[in-house]
Amino acid sequence: MTAPGQDPVCGAAAAGCGCAGNPVFDGMSRQYRAVLWVVIAINAAMFVVEIVFGGLSGSRSLQADALDFLGDTATYGLSLAVIGRSRTFRSGAALVKGLSLLAMGLWVFGATAIAFFSAQTPEAPVMGAVGILALAANLASVALLVRFKDGDANVRSVWLCSRNDAIGNVAVIGAAVAVALTGSALPDLVVAGAMSALFLRSAGQILRQALAELRASGRGETAGEGACGASAGHRH
Repeated sequence: MTAPGQDPVCGAAAAGCGCAGNPVFDGMSRQYRAVLWVVIAINAAMFVVEIVFGGLSGSRSLQADALDFLGDTATYGLSLAVIGRSRTFRSGAALVKGLSLLAMGLWVFGATAIAFFSAQTPEAPVMGAVGILALAANLASVALLVRFKDGDANVRSVWLCSRNDAIGNVAVIGAAVAVALTGSALPDLVVAGAMSALFLRSAGQILRQALAELRASGRGETAGEGACGASAGHRH
């Protein structure tokens, strides 16, 4: 039974936070596990769709988004696997995810820079249609995850990835419109580059919070003392 005003999903994690109105949810919830399984399935399916049609259409932004779906599928699976483990273990997993996102952002940036000198004009109708489908998939994921966005580094990294995907999909749709109007590959490449920057920014957020939680664990602080501060400092 939860205390008055306590989130029934966060349960004991909310009570032990020590930060009024800002419970640090650590993923220990049957509802959260079920949501993660659904989101993993959505991301895996969209990776297949975007990698196929990104290649067929010649769109770098669709290919970058497909890679993001693949990365999210893997990191969400990791998030699911570490639920219930020690705080240090969960923060270490978030650190791995942040480093993976950093590597992905650098790869997309490099591939886009190379393609700038040789890219063909992508097929705008395919870009737009797949972008709309991907946006619908990511909005569904965001709607499922929004209740859990203010958690520890492991939980928050899932929210950031899903939010970034939705933003990226809107940009891909806009690029498709711009490609159709201009007949140029430049809008597609600009969006791919912007997505790379977004990956790098979120990687920095995840890494900072994960490192802060690891330092707090090393000093023997409670989960509430370290994670609440980090979560509050990185809410957007």
